[in-house]
Amino acid sequence: MVPYEAAEAFSEALEAAFAPEALAVSTVEAEPGSSPLVKTASDWNEVEAHGRWRVECLYAEEPDEAALRALLAAPENATGAKAEDLHIEPLPDADWVAKSLEGLAPVRAGRFFVYGRHDADKVPAACIPIEVEANQAFGTGHHATTAGCLEYISELIDERPPVNALDIGTGTGLLAIALAKATRRAVLASDIDPVAVEVARANARANGVGPWVTAVTAAGFDHPALAARTPYDLIVANILARPLVRLAPAFGRHLAAGGTLILSGLLGTQENMVTSAMTMQGLRLVSRKPKGDWVTLRLRG
Repeated sequence: MVPYEAAEAFSEALEAAFAPEALAVSTVEAEPGSSPLVKTASDWNEVEAHGRWRVECLYAEEPDEAALRALLAAPENATGAKAEDLHIEPLPDADWVAKSLEGLAPVRAGRFFVYGRHDADKVPAACIPIEVEANQAFGTGHHATTAGCLEYISELIDERPPVNALDIGTGTGLLAIALAKATRRAVLASDIDPVAVEVARANARANGVGPWVTAVTAAGFDHPALAARTPYDLIVANILARPLVRLAPAFGRHLAAGGTLILSGLLGTQENMVTSAMTMQGLRLVSRKPKGDWVTLRLRG
């Protein structure tokens, strides 16, 4: 685990190394119970105060611990941060794709039914089906934040279907696909990760809404395509709390008067921070959906 400000440096060092060579590197915000250092909600407050993140690597063969520590010396010296709780955990031989699919049961969220190809025979008639496989991008409907966004989108479709929607941090493209299938209107989606953008485009095509979903690589609102379609009557952003706070002024500028803003990716302990940032931009909290430790917010411009 490393401080938030140093997480990117550690991740890049591990990803760029030739020896040991990582098959995959992920950086995630620490949550209660996710590491030996964080076991309870009260422990989370300490983590939040220090902004610690967890950096994980997957290797084909067990790496040498001394080599890993030597590799981490560069980002430690550059950032002044120390990697905490470095440990190597062997994974048993298994068909991990099959195992991941076993644990991904179909999800019903509002009028939407999200499933993997292995559950295509379980799709009920009275729903909007969305097929999404577990892969390199975030968003299969199983996480509380994604489900909360889908439920709010479903409610909004019943009340006042959006005509100009934007999905920030699209991941697999699930939310943009849901909007396109429900409204049959063009939806713009963006993600900072070009791999996620390709995944989103492929998923949109697989779900029959390829022509309706435009996915672009962008950090926040920094892309001509996003500027060209502003203002939006719906913006959905399922990312993380700190990026949401940083984007608050942009949300205020790009959301149409009376438009809807759906935010998720934040823990309940971060709700006040995010809500306060939005309120300062003239956005009003309409309702909230808590699910476990997570919460999804609906605001109005």
